[in-house]
Amino acid sequence: MSPSRLHELHEAGQSIWLDYIDRPMLFNGDLELHIREDALMGMTSNPTIFEKALAEGSAYDEQLSAAPADHTPWELFEAVASDDVRRACDIFLPVYEQTNGRDGFVSLEVSPGAANDAEESIAEARRLWALVDRPNVMIKVPGTAAGALAVRSLIGEGINVNITLLFSIDAYREVIEAHMAGLEDRLASGRPIDRIASVASFFVSRVDTEGDRRIASRLADASPGESGRLRALEGRLAIANAQLAYALFRDTVATDRWQALAARGARVQRPLWASTSTKNPAYRDVRYVEELIGPDTVNTLPPKTLEAFKDHGVVRRTVDADIPGARAVVDELDALGISLEDITRVLLIEGLASFGQSFDELLAGLERKMRALTHASS
Repeated sequence: MSPSRLHELHEAGQSIWLDYIDRPMLFNGDLELHIREDALMGMTSNPTIFEKALAEGSAYDEQLSAAPADHTPWELFEAVASDDVRRACDIFLPVYEQTNGRDGFVSLEVSPGAANDAEESIAEARRLWALVDRPNVMIKVPGTAAGALAVRSLIGEGINVNITLLFSIDAYREVIEAHMAGLEDRLASGRPIDRIASVASFFVSRVDTEGDRRIASRLADASPGESGRLRALEGRLAIANAQLAYALFRDTVATDRWQALAARGARVQRPLWASTSTKNPAYRDVRYVEELIGPDTVNTLPPKTLEAFKDHGVVRRTVDADIPGARAVVDELDALGISLEDITRVLLIEGLASFGQSFDELLAGLERKMRALTHASS
């Protein structure tokens, strides 16, 4: 079989992770097939994904029926989620070993309610890390100010961390600092740093969704000259923002501080492009993959986007092809009175709220399912 476009993407230095998990694919051979044929290198999960997986079909009914009657919905979720992630970790273990711990990771997220509480995030991350008990699990922590504090502690303890819901360059800068400080803390205590992995999940397409909405609002009363400038920015902000994040990453790994850590075996905290499905049907369906290709990156794709890229994606190095152009996009947006800082602030708030709602709905769905299973067996 000839290499697919996804194999070409891997050869270009980008790891493809699947932004999806459900129990059937963990047992019917689908995941192994993706790893073999699509160069799939990892997997991510979040409350929304688990909500959909648990709501559809009966794949989890047997485990739920056998659960202790006094288990809370949260305890039931942890049980089924940790089982799925543990199974996925085992399937990806050969990838983890073949890449010497660079890839083969499966992510499991702390509850959204812990997003602004560093101590709670640390406690939940420790518990989930121990519960899954696999070297290739990554614990997802939101990229809030409290999350950055948690990241330093967790990295220092040797826990793999996926920092999620990153939108702004400033928040990303704090996460980079937390990662390096955690590695330095660990070295200072005499412990090794060569097997600790981390990714920084930068959300992409949502930036265009919010940016385009604000551009459309401004167009209503813009002058003819401003209208042309505003329309020229539609659909360009998300890629520019992510490209500037990559530029910060490259600048960081070139510093003496990072090089000293690398000499002791530290692994780079790769930028991970998340939210890469195309929300606007007017845009190319693989644009958030094609425009962010480059070395030391990860792109986590939902199944539909993965299949689309496999069918017609174009592979070329794009993530740092025009960094001055990316800066010009952001500067022009600011000159027209639209604040990228405010866009990313709102998106973080909305992202946390969305995941929180999904988590609440997931727990409510589990409670309903348990009542139905109990009624059916009585």
